[in-house]
Amino acid sequence: MRRNLLPVFSLLVGTLFLFFGNGLHSLLLPLRGTAEGYSTTTLGLLGTSWSAGFVAGCFLAPLVVRRIGHVRAFSGFLSLTAIIALMTGILVDPTAWIALRALTGFASAGTSMIIESWLNERVDNKNRGVIFSTYIMITLAGVVGGQMMVASGDIHTTILFMIVGILYCVAMLPTTLSTAASPQPLKSVKLDVIALYRNSPIAFVGMVLIGIANGAFGTLGAVFGSKANLSAGHVALMMSLAIAAGALIQIPTGRLSDRMDRRLVLAALAGVGALAGWVLALFQPTNVVVLLALVSLYGATANALYPLAAAHANDHASPENYVKVSGGLLLLYGVGTIIGPTLGGPVMAAFGPYALFAITSLAHVAITIYAVFRSRMRAPVPTADRDAYIPLGHITVKTPESFNLSPLASGSADDANGSERHGKSKEEKAA
Repeated sequence: MRRNLLPVFSLLVGTLFLFFGNGLHSLLLPLRGTAEGYSTTTLGLLGTSWSAGFVAGCFLAPLVVRRIGHVRAFSGFLSLTAIIALMTGILVDPTAWIALRALTGFASAGTSMIIESWLNERVDNKNRGVIFSTYIMITLAGVVGGQMMVASGDIHTTILFMIVGILYCVAMLPTTLSTAASPQPLKSVKLDVIALYRNSPIAFVGMVLIGIANGAFGTLGAVFGSKANLSAGHVALMMSLAIAAGALIQIPTGRLSDRMDRRLVLAALAGVGALAGWVLALFQPTNVVVLLALVSLYGATANALYPLAAAHANDHASPENYVKVSGGLLLLYGVGTIIGPTLGGPVMAAFGPYALFAITSLAHVAITIYAVFRSRMRAPVPTADRDAYIPLGHITVKTPESFNLSPLASGSADDANGSERHGKSKEEKAA
């Protein structure tokens, strides 16, 4: 493992600091905005703006990288992100924040795509799993660690915003000082909507619904916590527990889905997530322990849906199309994250903070119903013909370039036997 990670150690260190900054800034903004009296509709638009910028960045960032190169583009994107973080601390204005979050989302897509392509240069089929899993763990640790920093400062001052800027600047140093050759040019993202739907209707529809639920909670969860009278420390803990629970449950649910119809596992998880959401929305618990426990249960199920839907789609895709299918589904997820906060903000403004979970529950109920319906329309892929489930860090790793790192991407380099296996599988499904 040491031999595999040593060549990319400096890059991974920079990645850790990048996600420290992402975690801190993404939680700090809604907390400060709530303290400033911004409406939940406005705070929801912060998430909408970021997601729209991020999706645009997935399409446009490769053009920037091709024009000026990886190192200069990476430094430029990180410099922009650091400047914006400092500006949001100085210029405390809702309209300015919404506009700046779009630029942050665009720059975040660029930085993540460059890091992932850089790691891809060091990947082969022997070390792919080690680097992929290490990358996911680092990004998760970075987001959680950044969120927990909120408890160590005063959200009403500019100090935490300054710390965010420092973290982004530190993240720039490892790649700027690296002597490694620049990676291959980034590939343009292509989204074939019709082909994605034909490949897996439940993954197509499910990704949008998952994005709606996760986008609403990811953006407005901190606002909910503040309006539910949680301290900044408890809000940070709540958001971190939701992420950690979702990461921990991926392995057992993945192994279960390798043995039975993934759609039924998806339906069951979405059903539990809907139940947890309805309990929160209807009973509105105020006890901190009960609230954290319910949100943890919600996070465990909600954050495990994405990799299950992606795994089901990949069961129906040939190895050479893995990256294309996964990247396309990721962009559909991005569309959902634009819709979720846009709906969640006005609903919370009209019905109170706990109404956030009514939005997420409706999305999860729709996933459950459609997954059960689709399971009756088409037989599951035989167990022997499925690709092994691979946990995905979708909570933090969100660009199509990241799928080149996944162990399943090695299928594109397999010999003809792999393609024949998938081809035969598709003939069986068509029959």
